[in-house]
Amino acid sequence: MTFAPLVGIGPELPPEREARYARTARLPGFGMDAQRRVRNARVLVVGAGGLGSAVLPGLAAVGFGTIGIVDGDRVEWSNLPRQTVHGPADVGRSKADSAAEAVALLDDETAVVVHDTMLTSANAREIIAGYDLVLDGSDNFPTRYLVNDAGVLAGVPVVWGAVHRFGGQVGVSWAAEGPQYRDLFPVPPEPGSVPNCAEAGVLPSVCAVIGGLMVSEAVKLVTGTGEPLVGRVVVHDALSGGFRELAYERDAEAEPVTRLIDYDLFCGVSATMTPGELSARLEAGEPFTLIDVREPWEADLASIPGSLLVPLAVVQRDPAGVAARLGDDPLVIVCHHGPRAEVARRALDTAGAPGLVLAGGIDAWARDIDGSLARY
Repeated sequence: MTFAPLVGIGPELPPEREARYARTARLPGFGMDAQRRVRNARVLVVGAGGLGSAVLPGLAAVGFGTIGIVDGDRVEWSNLPRQTVHGPADVGRSKADSAAEAVALLDDETAVVVHDTMLTSANAREIIAGYDLVLDGSDNFPTRYLVNDAGVLAGVPVVWGAVHRFGGQVGVSWAAEGPQYRDLFPVPPEPGSVPNCAEAGVLPSVCAVIGGLMVSEAVKLVTGTGEPLVGRVVVHDALSGGFRELAYERDAEAEPVTRLIDYDLFCGVSATMTPGELSARLEAGEPFTLIDVREPWEADLASIPGSLLVPLAVVQRDPAGVAARLGDDPLVIVCHHGPRAEVARRALDTAGAPGLVLAGGIDAWARDIDGSLARY
């Protein structure tokens, strides 16, 4: 299915710009008018991580005039193999700032808007306002549902991508013209049922493939070229080198999106203690048992002083045994971002050791409390 161009034709390009985009403009059915639409477009990229590292340079190189970047994370050493807009000197820096500099190196006339914050229900509608489309490269389900719903309310299409181990997916959510993300995934998976990057890993080159497809979808939507992936999902398997396509339709019985909700709650993440609250209670001398359910290699890079390392696999294998060793002090469970801690919390709660999840995990602790950990 084809669609009208999302963005109007912008001002004429100066000669040096026309020369720069000459080979793109020669594409059949494209031309310099399409290039002027691209230059006139405002696109927001959610996430400056693995997918963002492929998407952002691609958008800048193809000539998008305004690029917004929203990401509240800091660069970590383990990011570097797949998050290629960042280098060793950027470890500990804001991902949004680091990515903005990478875009400027490619095209210093591209307007880059930095949103150095996490996207939330409180700020999503304000941030998305004024953009023509959104490219979602986030790495967690609460943010994906949030971006989808904010896009629905704003009436803008969302190009979304996801990567996992040796594969990935790309689609377009556009409620005004066809199905949206909730039509494809009406119910989020159980917390911990889909291993995250730290547990499962990601082949770095998959980020480049999926990110490249996302850029293509953005160009198609803005210029009205080709058939965007509205109502279709492309699935890539790097091990076989193959692609396949899945079609889906609107769910006629789905509840309409009328507002933004608590997406952690919707996705079953019950992070009930903030880093600030934990820090204040520890400084006050209140007794706590703090267990870290990450893998040993992660704890070697950074950990909260006084925490007890109990990898999630150990908790899942013998929750009763782990619970018996914890004592009676209030329990706080930590992982990288929160999902693994939630899985552990449920298992330990069933075994008679109720606890709380540290909101945002050690990543939030490093950002909000202990900046010395930001370089892991």
